[in-house]
Amino acid sequence: MRWISLFNGRNLKGWTPKIRGYKLGENWGETFRVERGVLCVRYDRYTKFDDKFGHLFYKSPFSRYRLRVEYRFLGEQCAGGPGWATRNSGVMLHSQDPKTMALDQDFPASLELQLLGGLGSGPRTTANLCTPGTNVVMDGKLITRHCTDSTSPTFPGDDWVTIEAEVLGNDKITHIVGGKPVITYNQPQLDETDASAKKLLALGLPKMLAGGYLCLQAESHPCEFRRVEVLPLKP
Repeated sequence: MRWISLFNGRNLKGWTPKIRGYKLGENWGETFRVERGVLCVRYDRYTKFDDKFGHLFYKSPFSRYRLRVEYRFLGEQCAGGPGWATRNSGVMLHSQDPKTMALDQDFPASLELQLLGGLGSGPRTTANLCTPGTNVVMDGKLITRHCTDSTSPTFPGDDWVTIEAEVLGNDKITHIVGGKPVITYNQPQLDETDASAKKLLALGLPKMLAGGYLCLQAESHPCEFRRVEVLPLKP
């Protein structure tokens, strides 16, 4: 097995945008673009954010793999973006197929490897877990809260940050920063109380999540990704 780069450094080949309020494949305002060999999330063509939460989906689903992402935040948040979304992005793991998302759906049912940047004072961990439309198990207990902080350090400024995740289907998922595990969970599953998850279950999809799509977030703060790599792991 070898590392596979999902981003070719030239264009968005292999990736499809889904922005809230727009059809799959419509890259409104060129939110997602490639500049100087870097995959960018930009808002220079927006006058106001207007809850246009976006996700850029890779073409193929994955189940058991190691993920490596290098990212950074820069510039100012788009006008009208929610306060919590300042220096906030993410990589969605085990995501639903983008073809099953509703036109006005803000987030896919997935496991968010949340990426946060420091705000200049106080701690603000990265590689946290958020669970739109899903739940997980930690230490034998079902976790239904939306977000759980990791134990990572804070990364202030506009520096590039590298995070990894080891994803073992439904068995175990670990977020890794600086070579150290910062949060671990297992048994990811659709949340039967969530409206989006209910629709997926009604389609006959399994409650327990053993795989799914990868996507990069656009939540109103400009950011860049210069590395998105996957190392497939054997069953």
